[in-house]
Amino acid sequence: MASAPASRSRSRKTATQSERIRQKLADDILLGVYPPGARLDETTLAAQFRLSRTPVREALRELVSAGLIDLRPHRGAYVSLPSDAAIAEMFEVMGELEASCARFAAQRISPSERVSLSKVHKQAADAVHANEIDAYRKLNFDFHDVIYRASHNAFLATTAQAVRQRIAPFRRAQFEVPNRLQKSHDEHGAIVEAILAGKSSEAADIIRHHVNVVGLATRHYVHELGPYPDGAQETKRSARDHQAGLSEGSDTFPA
Repeated sequence: MASAPASRSRSRKTATQSERIRQKLADDILLGVYPPGARLDETTLAAQFRLSRTPVREALRELVSAGLIDLRPHRGAYVSLPSDAAIAEMFEVMGELEASCARFAAQRISPSERVSLSKVHKQAADAVHANEIDAYRKLNFDFHDVIYRASHNAFLATTAQAVRQRIAPFRRAQFEVPNRLQKSHDEHGAIVEAILAGKSSEAADIIRHHVNVVGLATRHYVHELGPYPDGAQETKRSARDHQAGLSEGSDTFPA
């Protein structure tokens, strides 16, 4: 019989593998690599990632929660994009959660957290100047994490993190849009300024707008990808075409 520590170690490894698969599949779906209606076969994916079917199966379950695939009885997993209403609801909730975090952070942020927030924002500026999208994505998560912690409400922070995890693929996709890094960083700058100045209502309003704009951009992005759930027609636009279309609409959706 396997020891408890060994069992926990295997469980953590599977979770890490599952997260890697989930993130890659989510990114590919939102870049049009897997168009709406495409079937995602467990066995094929396991061979592609050179892993067992267990982490693949777990990743597919997570993608169901994110609204990116449907699991159809006796048929398997199919790419299925969320509706406008579903996207609006997800980002409405995320916006209110982050507004609450920012409002409390402006009232309760500690000296060390003030330093952390400013430091992450400065590091993000370096990533923008170097056009390092992957680095900025990680720093974007770190930035929001500091605000969650600075709210000093553990339940609120945990809830915000859980909702963010569900919509993470959409928030990552925004950075494929040309000039989005700079716009995002500018928006973060206004949030930092309000929190550090103790302007709780202003901080809440700014971050709510920041999140809601991402939601609007996401709805536009999903429309660019192709048909909605149950549409098996393959999108004819490449990932590069998607990005070009978003770039043209970036003034309307500066998320």
